[in-house]
Amino acid sequence: MPLFITTLIFLFAFHLPAQDLKLWYDTPATLWEEALPLGNSRLGAMVYGNPAQEEIQLNEETIWGGAPHRNDNPKAAGALKEVQEMIFRKEYGEADKRINETFFGGPHGMPYQTAGSLLLRFEGHSEWQDYYRELDLNSAVATTRYTVNGVTYTRELFSSFADDVIILRLSADKKRSLTFEATYQNPARHTIIHEGDKLVLKGRGVDHEGINGKIDYEIQTAIRQKEGEVELTGNSILVTNATEVILYISIGTSFRDYQTLDRDPAAVAADLLDAALTKRYNKALKRHTEIYGRQFHRFTLNLGQQVDIQRLTTTQRIASFEETQDPALVTLLTQFGRYLLISSSQPGGQPANLQGIWNNSTHPAWDSKYTLNINAEMNYWPAEVTNLTETHEPFFRMMEELSQSGQQTARDMYNADGWVVHHNTDLWRITGPVDFAAAGMWPTGGAWLCQHLWEHYLFTGDKAFLERYFPVMKGAADFFLSTLVAHPDNGWMVVSPSVSPEHGPVTAGTTMDNQLLFDLFTRTAAANDLLGKDALYSKQLR
Repeated sequence: MPLFITTLIFLFAFHLPAQDLKLWYDTPATLWEEALPLGNSRLGAMVYGNPAQEEIQLNEETIWGGAPHRNDNPKAAGALKEVQEMIFRKEYGEADKRINETFFGGPHGMPYQTAGSLLLRFEGHSEWQDYYRELDLNSAVATTRYTVNGVTYTRELFSSFADDVIILRLSADKKRSLTFEATYQNPARHTIIHEGDKLVLKGRGVDHEGINGKIDYEIQTAIRQKEGEVELTGNSILVTNATEVILYISIGTSFRDYQTLDRDPAAVAADLLDAALTKRYNKALKRHTEIYGRQFHRFTLNLGQQVDIQRLTTTQRIASFEETQDPALVTLLTQFGRYLLISSSQPGGQPANLQGIWNNSTHPAWDSKYTLNINAEMNYWPAEVTNLTETHEPFFRMMEELSQSGQQTARDMYNADGWVVHHNTDLWRITGPVDFAAAGMWPTGGAWLCQHLWEHYLFTGDKAFLERYFPVMKGAADFFLSTLVAHPDNGWMVVSPSVSPEHGPVTAGTTMDNQLLFDLFTRTAAANDLLGKDALYSKQLR
């Protein structure tokens, strides 16, 4: 009987229909936060869905301010013992002041920035009716639909997982009804030109805190239409009397890795765009949804449904949640979180930053960097438990790069072995402290990051993975083995100086640090044993 029931449950689960996982609205977005996010890890888009002027705000994961640099302060090594003694004497104010003088002083991280926007202006579309826009989480496609003067217009947009370009199809149910102008908007330095049948924006990353912007990037947009005419003129593309139009948006940058900027952004963008233009729209869409769906459809959550989700917009469901306790909204939110992680973190790319890959500013809040005292880790908490293990790869690769960059910081600032990173990093993999003592004097970033390496191993049992990343774990542990100091009150070995994340004052042996180090040492010793390495090292950690 138990086997029979189990079999029935399995068959029922296997044949569950696709859930209606859509965010939908009956008005256009008026704020950036209301726009619908699309992404394929490298390319992001925020879609407003305004009938008269559509804005597609664009991002590419490596368009950041500044250039390769370091932010270590070599004065720290000479002041370290003095600061520790101040803390042990409970002279916290003096220690804070001395740390700000000697541990900080370099740049505080570079900002992630927007690539700008593609604007589509539709004359006469200000008076619309029957408006609808949605983001379908099952397909990673955003759709806008509305009616003007008896003609229904539809826009479908996706950031292709197959072709690595953004594709937008515009259509009308009456022939030759599509007329619009397309142009770029960008808050940073840029030029707009047209090359052949492409509208091109050339830009460069912003200067920040004395570091000149060195990332060059290029956006190329091409159009294919059914009927009608297309004309490139000045800074725009004019489409007249078309029935269907497909826009292809490609972005390339000069970024190769955190130390090297030698790629040709024009060539990168052109190669991807030219390849995408050879494929029919329906096949491109089908291939995109297939690749995306391989990850998204691995996990199903069904908490039941008490609300008519076909009748209420997403905004209305959120507003009434306290009253309705709508369980399907919890499901939608859970799957939206998975959608965002899939859309902002894929193998070979950059990890999701503070805003994933979506940002409409050149100087966003907290620079939209990687905040390592919880935010970066939090982005990846769903990765293993909701069956998205591949999305973890960019995070692991960033740890590997930080372990390389952080060796110099450990040596120059602490006279220490191993590697260290503090509470923030960016595209350039800075590892010195940023901001000020009460927030940035936290050298245990590496310890927290390494939790993810062990978690991935526990979920996958992949010993080859553990072997590759063991030096990262060991290097993080080695740093603390060479920097822990005895607390004069009890003789315990503690981290000093440090803070409870963003809750000063500077101190020694915070509870959080103690927990992180216990975890790091325990898991590194376990990995050391599993891989058959030096038994004496495990004993030292324990």
